[in-house]
Amino acid sequence: MDLKELSSVVQTGSQKKSKELVKKALDEKIEPVKILNDGLIEAMSEIGVKFKNNEIYVPEMLMAAKAMAAGMKVLEPILTKTGIKPVGKAVIGTVKGDLHDIGKNLVAMMMKGTGIEVTDLGVDADPAKFLKKAEEIGADIVCMSALLTTTMPAMNDTIKEFEKAGVKDKYIFMVGGAPLSDEYAKEIGADYYTPDAGSAAEVAKNAVLKKGK
Repeated sequence: MDLKELSSVVQTGSQKKSKELVKKALDEKIEPVKILNDGLIEAMSEIGVKFKNNEIYVPEMLMAAKAMAAGMKVLEPILTKTGIKPVGKAVIGTVKGDLHDIGKNLVAMMMKGTGIEVTDLGVDADPAKFLKKAEEIGADIVCMSALLTTTMPAMNDTIKEFEKAGVKDKYIFMVGGAPLSDEYAKEIGADYYTPDAGSAAEVAKNAVLKKGK
């Protein structure tokens, strides 16, 4: 089968067809890593570009991300068996005091679509939680989201928590959310600010690859 078909199905948001085509590709003895790269990751790269160009919007992006996740459920056990390692690991969460999660969920899904292993801390995650989980899983990136101006300072508190523990330099810090800016990211010592999920996934992947050199 042509993996472009899988990519197209994921982009249209069909979870059922995504699962079926991943199974079909595996039955046809296509390499699992090829299915991942040329089918699922390729689809999410296309979706990221379309989103950036305003050709699609959040609902279509969410549907595609869910279709990608459905295909990954079938593929993941095989990838684990064959010892395929993720590109990198990320911890993501909405900071303390903030209960908004749509943006965070989108970023998490898009990051998974680039081959990054994502651990989601959910909402209202305090600084100690970010630090504990990042250390526990050996994360490369710490991603923080906030939608309220009142919860933005919690991002600074979280970075300070890593500083106090003497481990800040081990991690790449990424921040995002409607009230944020590049200036604010620099001010609190974060490495990157991204305005949308597509950019976040791209920046995260490039940052991890750069870090690994």
